[in-house]
Amino acid sequence: MLALLTAAAFVIFAQIFMVAPLIPRLAEVFHASPDLVGLAVPAYLIPYGAMVLVWGPVSEHLGRRPVILGSLAALTVLAAATALAGSAGAFIGMRLATAIGASGVVPISLALIGDLVPYQRRGHALGWLFGGMAGGIAVGATTGALGEPLVGWPGLFLAAAAAGLVLFVTALALLPKTPRSAAPPAPRTVAAGYLNLLRPARGRRTYTYVLINALLHSGIYTWLGVYLTQRFGLGEFGIGLTLLGYGIPGLLLGPVIGRLADRYGRARIIPAGVALGAVCALLLATPLPLLAVQATIVALSLGYDMTQPPLGGIVTDLPGHGGLAMGLNVFTLFTGMGLGSLAFQAVLLPAGFTAALSSFGVAALVAAVVALPAFRHERPERSSTV
Repeated sequence: MLALLTAAAFVIFAQIFMVAPLIPRLAEVFHASPDLVGLAVPAYLIPYGAMVLVWGPVSEHLGRRPVILGSLAALTVLAAATALAGSAGAFIGMRLATAIGASGVVPISLALIGDLVPYQRRGHALGWLFGGMAGGIAVGATTGALGEPLVGWPGLFLAAAAAGLVLFVTALALLPKTPRSAAPPAPRTVAAGYLNLLRPARGRRTYTYVLINALLHSGIYTWLGVYLTQRFGLGEFGIGLTLLGYGIPGLLLGPVIGRLADRYGRARIIPAGVALGAVCALLLATPLPLLAVQATIVALSLGYDMTQPPLGGIVTDLPGHGGLAMGLNVFTLFTGMGLGSLAFQAVLLPAGFTAALSSFGVAALVAAVVALPAFRHERPERSSTV
């Protein structure tokens, strides 16, 4: 089951992150500006995050299995339909529809692991799942740039649809049934459940850093293709090679980072990951040679892998329904990703990459310093009431 969920996370994130490197090419194909085509990224991420608030309580009522299966089916159909888009507007609309339909796979998979795996061993299991996400980021980023000249951008989405179909058929056989509630929760009850997750200081600080982390990484990553085109004059092949390392640290080290979090706690891993992301943003703002930029992109990916999986582990230990806790986590994560993309664009357009990257880096550095006392209690002997 864990292998299936990891593969599903891989495919979901691959089709999300293969779009950003395609922005320059899609702008040419659709005869539109990169700024317009770039809206396809937040058009996916923000609705994705919003829908998770629905899938969480739905999975509490219907069970995890039906939600994951339904979202895999939606991914298959809508990814195939995206290949037929003939304009920037149609493409953005299909990305929005795919976000709504496919948004139940990863967050409910995380909730399922929270249901089945004890907290003391959960970091390792979550490390595999987040490793699948990181691998999807790496392959999606590279495939988007390198695969488009070979099969065309529609071929990339047809490949994602084929992978979704294989996952759906496999999930029919492997996904276990989980308990379901006798009646759907009332909207007021659901809203109260989400608010209760934010009442403890532990919940507020965890979700705050999920948001900060998402703003930082998505804001930078979304525009790396345009950054590489403007700064180094790279085409699709060059962009693909430069982004090759993004996501590789999580793919290789995700379970290791998870084990370290289980053994030593999350008190130092999370602040260190935020600080690493900040340093990478500041380095990218300087006139680095291309090889150094590539190394910095790999380190930026590692910063994400040192923060988001440990934060996800804390979320699964918050009191209340696991589906609601993980739903709020993914809502915060993907909404932050979408807003980060828009915020970076808002700074980038008038001021350029140096100002945008410097602003993001300084803000993240401050967040890293604040994270040291904020997460000081996140150790193995920590009580869940902290």
